[in-house]
Amino acid sequence: MTLQLKQSTGPEFSRILGLGAARGTNVVTNDDVAGPIDSSDEWIQQRTGIITRRRSDADVTVIDLAEEAALKAIAAAGITAQEIDAVILSTVTYFHQTPAGAALVADRIGATPAAAFDISAACAGYSYGIGQADALVRSGTARNVLVIGAEKMSDFIDPTDRSISFLLGDGAGAAVVGPSDTPGIGPTIWGSDGSKAQTIRQTHSWQELRTQPELGWPTLRQEGQTVFKWAAFQMPVVAQQALDAAGVTADDIQVFVPHQANMRIIDQFIKQLKLPDTVVVGRDIADTGNTSAASIPLATDRLLAEGQAKSGDLSLQIGFGAGLVYAAQVVVLP
Repeated sequence: MTLQLKQSTGPEFSRILGLGAARGTNVVTNDDVAGPIDSSDEWIQQRTGIITRRRSDADVTVIDLAEEAALKAIAAAGITAQEIDAVILSTVTYFHQTPAGAALVADRIGATPAAAFDISAACAGYSYGIGQADALVRSGTARNVLVIGAEKMSDFIDPTDRSISFLLGDGAGAAVVGPSDTPGIGPTIWGSDGSKAQTIRQTHSWQELRTQPELGWPTLRQEGQTVFKWAAFQMPVVAQQALDAAGVTADDIQVFVPHQANMRIIDQFIKQLKLPDTVVVGRDIADTGNTSAASIPLATDRLLAEGQAKSGDLSLQIGFGAGLVYAAQVVVLP
């Protein structure tokens, strides 16, 4: 007699039920960062579109930011923390190898004994998490999943670095994903290209710091031109695949929220995808900066809060960054 295992099944569809956001409380201007990199407000704005970025006080941790965003998302979803079955934290700026930051967040918000784990997918981390949450809900493994993208990028900044440090900000964005009577999250198109891993990197490893303390604290670097070309010309192809997989066209979406890396990259996306002028585009980078895994939920939350986007709108979102990794999907806004 062959033993047949039981498998769980869940609802046919899932959707984002609520969003929450937390930004660094300190406004850092271009003039504040221009001196050490021998630059100017004009140059930074022309190259990146950034006017200010938001950074946190030294005593604020990435877990603090994640907790704030998580509580706001849960409240917006209209559920309690006890109804969260899984917590997914995407971050590359949490200092501890173990335990997972997600477990700390789950405890702080009162979600115990929710499953909790971290993912490291840099700027694509939120979209990775949404894809995983969608699968967990529809498989019946979890009913409500909390997805958080949280980064304190200022902990890994070299003020004299012209490649990436002046772009970076601190913040967290969170979403609750739960059951839906209608499709609310399209198929996730994701992938990686590790052959380009060195284009966005940490200057040296923790192992090297341990054996060569003279190297100093590791900080971030990027090969700007290579990253720009990859993001501006290869990532629109991925975004189009996400539209195709969801069975919609650029004319069907109302909102576009790409990772907030560079305003010129965002403009290239619009051109490559032939987005109609009616599409609302997230441009939170202008005064929040590049917050890696937090950037998509932060930008989306802002569009909703300011009334530029509304509940039920179709939004195309795509994250891309260090790895190199990427993920995109079409979602219905909460």
